[in-house]
Amino acid sequence: MPSDPEAVLLDLDGTLVDTEGAWWRAVAGVAASFGRRLEAADVPHVRGRTAADAAAHLLPGAASGVASGAVDALAERLVDAFAERLGRDGVPVMPGARELLSDLAAAAIPTALVSASPRRVVELVLPCLRHSFHQVVADGETARGKPHPDPYLEAARRLGAAPQRCVAVEDSLAGVAAATAAGCRVLVAGPAGPPSLARIRACLAAPGEGL
Repeated sequence: MPSDPEAVLLDLDGTLVDTEGAWWRAVAGVAASFGRRLEAADVPHVRGRTAADAAAHLLPGAASGVASGAVDALAERLVDAFAERLGRDGVPVMPGARELLSDLAAAAIPTALVSASPRRVVELVLPCLRHSFHQVVADGETARGKPHPDPYLEAARRLGAAPQRCVAVEDSLAGVAAATAAGCRVLVAGPAGPPSLARIRACLAAPGEGL
């Protein structure tokens, strides 16, 4: 029988809740306000990325640090727009998300939420999941956000777990890159929702399983 992971580390947007579309529309709306139209090429710079990353992508010259104040201000606008959409439209839960969280709780497997959203957005969304995470790592709480490994390393550290004995569940390229770089086994959630507990156990037990 496969052994349980030391912890399961779960992304939020697009993995447990169906908010990726709301985030894209929020960013697109703010971008349109200053004449910037989002296209398919913008997806890797917006989906699964922090508000600061998305803001830096939208502002020419931000990479040089010249517009750092402008990046911070734009990131705040993006978060405001995202939170407003969620408050107005509600937060759809991904199929099977609550069931997975219930199974993890019943199996007494520690869980951490590892999100590219800031804490105030996470706190807005958490009640709809009906689950008490042992730890929550939100954007801005580590030196670097996804796609860097820092958020996943911090989640494992807080739980006292070895990253190599953790399974991360992600849906975006940035999130997969972050969890992989941290040394976690990674499973990708799709439109049908996150994987089952059985799949998570199998992923940890079988070399080469995952993704």
